[in-house]
Amino acid sequence: RLVGSEMCIRDRNMTKKEEWLAGTRSAVPIMLGYVPVGIAYGVMARQAGLNTWQTVLMSLTVYGGASEMMAAGMVAQGAAVLTIVLTTFILNLRHIIMSTCVFNQMQGGRLPVRMLAAFGVTDETCAVYTTTANAPRTPRYFFSMAFCSYLSWALGSWLGAIATGLLPPLITAALGISLYAMFIGLLMPGLHGNGRLAALVVLTALCNTVPVSYTHLTL
Repeated sequence: RLVGSEMCIRDRNMTKKEEWLAGTRSAVPIMLGYVPVGIAYGVMARQAGLNTWQTVLMSLTVYGGASEMMAAGMVAQGAAVLTIVLTTFILNLRHIIMSTCVFNQMQGGRLPVRMLAAFGVTDETCAVYTTTANAPRTPRYFFSMAFCSYLSWALGSWLGAIATGLLPPLITAALGISLYAMFIGLLMPGLHGNGRLAALVVLTALCNTVPVSYTHLTL
C-alpha cells in the first residue's frame, strides 16, 4: 500500500519478476511527476531554438531535469557550448554523492552493473530508493524503477517538444515548479528520524545551489 510517498514492500524473498514489478510500482509517483515536468522542459527547449530531436536527444543522454532546463536557458541566451557543458557538469556533481548513497544500500551487482545503474540515479530515484520501506535492495529493483522513470522523462520531453505554442506560459511555468514539489513530497517522509539522509540532502542542495547562483551572476 502507498503510505505518503513510500511504497511499502513487505516481502524480502521476492522472485526476479516480483522485484521488477516492485521497481515499476515504486516508479509510479516519479513517472507522474516526470511527464509534466518533461513537457515544461520540451517547451522551453523548443523556445530556445532546439528542434524536436535535439530536445529529446538531450533528455536521453543528459537525463537531468534541472541541468537540461538550465542548458536550454543558456542556449536561449547565446552562451558558449563549453560554458553550457561545464555548468551542467558542475550542476550534476551532486549525483556522485547520491550514487554513493544508492550503492551503499544495493545488495549484489558487479562494478559494471553499478556503473550502468549510476546513469539512472536522479534526485527522485535516489529519494524513493533510499526511503522505501522494506524494498528489495537489488540491482533488478533499481533498474526497473530507473528505467520506467527514464522513459517517462523522455516521453514528457517529446510531448513538450511537439506541443510548443499550444501551452500558455503560465501553465509551462507551473509544470516546471512541479519537479521540485514532487521531490520534496517524495523525500520528506523519509527524513523523519534519519540524520544521515538529512545531511545528504543538505550537501546535495549546496552542490546544486552554488553553480546555479554562479551562472546567474555571470550570464
